[in-house]
Amino acid sequence: MGYLVDTTGRLLLPTADEGAAFEALTAAMATRQGCFDPEDDQWPVSSLADLATYAATSVERDGEWLVLATDDQGDPKWSEQATAFYAELARWVTQGTVLITGEDGSQWRYTYADGGLTQSDVNGWDGSLEPFGSPDEEELPVEEPQRRGWFRRR
Repeated sequence: MGYLVDTTGRLLLPTADEGAAFEALTAAMATRQGCFDPEDDQWPVSSLADLATYAATSVERDGEWLVLATDDQGDPKWSEQATAFYAELARWVTQGTVLITGEDGSQWRYTYADGGLTQSDVNGWDGSLEPFGSPDEEELPVEEPQRRGWFRRR
């Protein structure tokens, strides 16, 4: 069970900031729903790459850039912890984009710039338009009633 996702992206995270980012991400994810448990001694997490598997992605460093891809070795399912991972990264990433494609074909994108994060499109897992936002409840257009037959006002 769970909502499977595919991930692709590149994020500029200076190597010097990776340790502090890892600590902040660990703390942010620990307070959210998901499989990551910082107290689990059986599955120790000691790097950003280890932590990324709990956010349904894999991370490899390419110079100052993080390259994100679908976690083919793990179980790439979305959770609140995945949302927390991407939202907290905004404090540390100076630029980049991540595209997430859900198992139902829905796609949403996180764009990072100047310590901020913008979500484009609806998150297929929870229906939100922003991380930890309310589900998108776009009002459906009201259909005009169809008239049957002729009538005339007097």
